Amino acid sequence: MKFAALTRLERNAHRVGEIIAVLAKYGLADWFKGWHYSWIQERIQTFDGQHIPDLKFEERVRLAFTELGTTLMKLGQVLSTRPDLVGPDLARELAHLQAAAPADPPETVRATIQAELGQAPETLFAEFDNTPLASASIAQAHRARLHSGEEVVIKVQHAGILDKILPDLDILAGLAELAEKHAPQVRLYQPVAVVRQFRHTLLRELDFTFERRNLDEFAAHFANDPAVHFPHSHPEFSSRRVLTMERLCGILGTDSAALAASGADLTEFARRGASMYLQMIFRDAFYHADPHPGNMMLLPGGVVGVLDCGMVGRLDEDLAEAVEDMLMAVVSPTSTDLAEILLRLGSAPPSTPREQLRADVTDFVADYTGQSIQDMDLSGALNSVLEIIRRYNITLPPPISLLLRTLVELEGTAQQLSPSFSLAEVIRPFYTTMIRRRLSPRRILGRLQHAYRDWERLIEALPRDFGDVLKRVRDGTFSVHLDHRHLDPVINRLVLGVVTAALFVGSSLLWSMKAPPTLVVRAIKKSGDISYKK
Repeated sequence: MKFAALTRLERNAHRVGEIIAVLAKYGLADWFKGWHYSWIQERIQTFDGQHIPDLKFEERVRLAFTELGTTLMKLGQVLSTRPDLVGPDLARELAHLQAAAPADPPETVRATIQAELGQAPETLFAEFDNTPLASASIAQAHRARLHSGEEVVIKVQHAGILDKILPDLDILAGLAELAEKHAPQVRLYQPVAVVRQFRHTLLRELDFTFERRNLDEFAAHFANDPAVHFPHSHPEFSSRRVLTMERLCGILGTDSAALAASGADLTEFARRGASMYLQMIFRDAFYHADPHPGNMMLLPGGVVGVLDCGMVGRLDEDLAEAVEDMLMAVVSPTSTDLAEILLRLGSAPPSTPREQLRADVTDFVADYTGQSIQDMDLSGALNSVLEIIRRYNITLPPPISLLLRTLVELEGTAQQLSPSFSLAEVIRPFYTTMIRRRLSPRRILGRLQHAYRDWERLIEALPRDFGDVLKRVRDGTFSVHLDHRHLDPVINRLVLGVVTAALFVGSSLLWSMKAPPTLVVRAIKKSGDISYKK
């Protein structure tokens, strides 16, 4: 592993030097402390370590990731979904990363569309605006009109973006492997697992067919809800690098002045948006995972429009139930239940002091006991839970941490629209729906069917497996393999102790038996002195 990691870094030496220089500039090069590789240490020492002491640590990390470009900015966005690893403060700061980038020139955009869709933009569309509406790190958006007259937005991927990202992914993989081995202060962030998840997420984001499917699935789930609208896609004008979708005309959630001047009931708009998200989570187990104000739009009639469906989350049935249990324990807290739910949800080290964890959860509950549901700060409560999780090194499954971060961001977005909004108040009615769904005959029957299939497979496999064991015993090929982790150092010390003791005992026996060659010492008395002669 060590050789492979260093090979990755050597292959991209210039870019590695840039990364280390920026980290040193923002006072973050101590992440490499303890890495006993001269190749890395030399690059750290060549920079003067320009610090920015007036900024908080979280701000310095965000600025460093911003300066390092697309891949590191996207990594920061992924880390913002893991408050259980990096802590709520850093996760909240990284969520502010804005992945803006210079737009490609018109001729490059037109060439990309021609290569992806087989025809020039002027042939495919009645109108195509060469001036982009916006340009982010991966793609830029252009206004266009179909021959049918429909206004659309075309999302076009930047040319050569994959060639820029792949070397950075290679570097991150190498750094993650070395950090896992040599940097205890970074090891807590599980760098190898995070980079693996990040690679999968980023490469998926580079394929626009996934975003198009997300749009279609969300639109199908809310087809009968007139208060929610997702832009429909146009598959015939879309590909892996080009996405054509309906253009929504409304007021963005970031335009506070226009929202206030619209005369709309913003409290009702915030409630509709939150209710939409809770339906995604608790009804569909498939949700939009980036609910910042720039992705919400007020459409005519107070309809909630949703933009940018590239980042989504899914929950299987077991995880969905565990999340429901935790949220209801937070909204109606019971300390023992919440502590056990956290331990069941996450992966805790064997040395976790469970009694101390329960005591901290009890203190957390005391802080929120007695608050009315309208006054409860759910995002603050979830951040406190995440702080407890991180303090005890409990690692949550990525879908759970993504969902908790989404809920925290959702309440913040809703409160920007309506300061009196309470997400806890909106969640509370879903409790009855959860209980009704869990006790429904259909769900119970489904559980029984799953259990029946499991038992059926076990009963079918048991005689065959038992017969195989008996055959191995009869043939003399049956063996038991015991694999004990970290046993080698113990055995080495034991062998050294046995060898040392054997040498000591053997030497003592030879000495007592006067086995040759021997050393004889005689004392000779001379004129009052005693001299010794061998």
